Amino acid sequence: MSLSSPNDGRPDHRLPPGLFAAISLIATVGLSLSLTIPLLSLEMARMGVSGRDIGLNTAVAGLASVFVVPFIPALAARIGVGRMIAIALLVSVGSIIAFRLFFDYRAWVLIRFVYSIGLSALFLLSEFWIASIAPPERRGFIMGLYATVLALGFAAGPTLLAVVGTSGWPPYLTGTALLALAAIPPFLARHRVPALDAAPRHAVSRYIMSVPLASAAGIASGAVETGGFSLLPVYGVGLGYEPATAALLVSAIAFGNVISQVPLGLLADRFPKPRVLAAIAILGVAGALALPYAAAAGTVALFTLLVAWGGVYGGLYTVGLAHLADRYEGSDLAGGNAAFVVLFNAGLLLGPPVVGAGFDLSPTHGLPLAMGLFFALVAATWAFTRGRAAS
Repeated sequence: MSLSSPNDGRPDHRLPPGLFAAISLIATVGLSLSLTIPLLSLEMARMGVSGRDIGLNTAVAGLASVFVVPFIPALAARIGVGRMIAIALLVSVGSIIAFRLFFDYRAWVLIRFVYSIGLSALFLLSEFWIASIAPPERRGFIMGLYATVLALGFAAGPTLLAVVGTSGWPPYLTGTALLALAAIPPFLARHRVPALDAAPRHAVSRYIMSVPLASAAGIASGAVETGGFSLLPVYGVGLGYEPATAALLVSAIAFGNVISQVPLGLLADRFPKPRVLAAIAILGVAGALALPYAAAAGTVALFTLLVAWGGVYGGLYTVGLAHLADRYEGSDLAGGNAAFVVLFNAGLLLGPPVVGAGFDLSPTHGLPLAMGLFFALVAATWAFTRGRAAS
């Protein structure tokens, strides 16, 4: 794709054709997902399912992604990316209906596994679509735009759930309707969907090792997201806040994530992406170390730091994926993207037990320090790869 006007040679700042379809697809999917996650947890609580088993059921989503995502690019190369998106949407819609039809915890374990396969395929193929059409010099901005819209979709899901209710058919029908709407943009832009002419040339492990900094960012992003989001309200209660106020600690991080994505993407377009990731990691460690002091300083200081820290954490995924996309194209981009999604989901599984163990060791300092370890992993990987390149 040319970025210059054929008439005057000036840069073309128009967005790539098909970008709106890809972003609107994944934003609608994110909205549906953020509606179903709390819905299913509330429904299982009504069933009398223990908190441990609710957590295990939720973890099935990460397992599905880790085991199935590596095979999605090869399958998409065989049947076509557009057809694969359509199949994934049908699988996801059918799963939401099945949750309501088969209202049983044991059935939900299998249904959730299938549901997560469909959603993982949609996320992977949408990100491949966006990364493949984004010009290299604008990739950071475009990935930041994608992440912002996705974050807004995630934020809107629980609000929509409060409107439609949490029992009976209405929330399930709302989720299926959202996924049906998600099919419209890619259908209208079906001739813009990038082709995968061949399966990735390497195994997922090869892609993981070839771009270690992006790999570390993927793991850290997933771990910080689930570890922080699941335990920050408990941390807030331990600080003396009411549960409703403690829950807003997560909202502060989510707000920072929304407002930071495009600025971080622009920075990644202007400066080398590894350096931007290193800066994100260092600021993440600093934020972790400062969190207990901000909590002691008062509510304003705590929430201000969490907004800033949320903005920093959000850059791990956006800039990490953009850094990986700079290295690959075509089928290798799909393979690398699959590796990144696998690592993110591995982080989703790793984060809660590690952060939870830190919280158990020290309710005041353990949680932020455990979260800081994942940022430190990214910083250490950058230092290692930089030193290896210099040697």
